[in-house]
Amino acid sequence: MLVLRSSSASPFARKVRIAAAMLGLGERIEIVGANVVDPDQALLRQNPLGKIPVLVAEDGQAIFDSRVILEYLDGLVGGGRLIPRDGPARMRALTLQALADGLMDAAVLQVYEKRFREPAERSTTWVGRQADKVSRALAALEADPPDASARHVGAIALACALGYLDLRLEGRWRAAHPRLVAWLDAFAEAVPAFAATGYAE
Repeated sequence: MLVLRSSSASPFARKVRIAAAMLGLGERIEIVGANVVDPDQALLRQNPLGKIPVLVAEDGQAIFDSRVILEYLDGLVGGGRLIPRDGPARMRALTLQALADGLMDAAVLQVYEKRFREPAERSTTWVGRQADKVSRALAALEADPPDASARHVGAIALACALGYLDLRLEGRWRAAHPRLVAWLDAFAEAVPAFAATGYAE
């Protein structure tokens, strides 16, 4: 049995859960909660950075971060399912994953700034920079959304990123990005794991 250390509100953990379901590996994974604000010693041994998700393999090896975990899971089923093996398709998938992961990072950092810093300690300039990253990423994706049939690591990451914006930033992104809304609706309809792994507080 594989063990996934995660949080139900983590977009990066959601990536792993969706990927596992798409690969037919969901039944092989036990999900164990982890708190990155006050990480336990087990989590710190598994990932010295104290971040989630962490996948603990059957031999005890700890695998992180989400990009590496998705590559590991893809390899368990022979490879090439979530990460194209080579050529332009591989670069498109990995680049989209990097963009979506960066979007998630910027959104998470905005949430953390408000949640874990006292008002007098917050930096509006720093929060604005993170918000600008989100805006630029959304604009680039709206101008050139992924193919509607994409089911690779990049598409999974993007779906999780947009879902996280719905959760934490009240879905304000939707009004100005109709092509991305349509893309996410199509992904959600085609990938039942997206709804099944919805975020929870």
